Amino acid sequence: MNPRTDTAALPPLAEWTAGGRRLRVPARGREHSLFVRQDGPADGRPVTLVHGFPTSSHDWAAVVPALAADGCRVTTLDLLGFGESDKPRRHPYSLLEQADLVQAVWQRLDIGDTALVAHDYGVSVAQELLARDPARITRMAWLNGGLYADLHRPVLAQRLLHGPLGPLLVRAMNERRFRASMRRVLGRPVPDRVLHDMWLAVARDNGHLLAPRLLHYIDERRTHGPRWNTAQETHPGPTLYLWGPADPISGAHVLARIRTRAPHATVTELAGPPPTGHYPQVENPHEVAAALTAFLRP
Repeated sequence: MNPRTDTAALPPLAEWTAGGRRLRVPARGREHSLFVRQDGPADGRPVTLVHGFPTSSHDWAAVVPALAADGCRVTTLDLLGFGESDKPRRHPYSLLEQADLVQAVWQRLDIGDTALVAHDYGVSVAQELLARDPARITRMAWLNGGLYADLHRPVLAQRLLHGPLGPLLVRAMNERRFRASMRRVLGRPVPDRVLHDMWLAVARDNGHLLAPRLLHYIDERRTHGPRWNTAQETHPGPTLYLWGPADPISGAHVLARIRTRAPHATVTELAGPPPTGHYPQVENPHEVAAALTAFLRP
């Protein structure tokens, strides 16, 4: 399939957000409003999709219809500080709090056991959720992300924004620079309109200024890595690694360790041609939807 045609399956951001709602949920003594969306039959097989940095749940929009049509009850959300969810300016963002918020959403929506699919920043949230309650996660699918802190290779923009000058440098971020940075991590062509919608989600309510705070996740990965990797590698349920090898951040160089440390898991490498990069669900939604649909069936 032509990757340009495939990527065209991603619906506009406005259409995606119109199909969701905002829920007020508590975490660590505070209450936040999160954008949440559910698709598929109300009695379908539960699956939760967790997005990455710096984008939003809209990343999954071209994949969700196939999962819903196959009988999944798909829950997606924008994490705190992302997309349509609250973006408090001086908040101490934490992956642990993001996991609290996912659990709060599950409670509000009466979701018990669920399959979990995670990408990028979301893989760390998923690792924390697995460490807390592995029995609750019926199936676990991982897409490109920093599963191993020592193998994570952030791009230059991330390294600069994570440094001491980050709060000053982030003010120079605009859509043109954002698009250029994104194209450096993609393996397949993505239309400008898709990158424009990504920028709209990031920049809503000046959310792009939060990058230095959100990037503290890099430090959290180092702190919690041993516990998280144990939870990831020993998860008793079916496990899938659905991976874009052309990703300079968490690409082919991660696969050797995954195959060694998680021999029980299924590894699907989206090698193309052309090979998929850091955003498999955006760059290659047809193959991602097919792989996830097959994996999520009982």
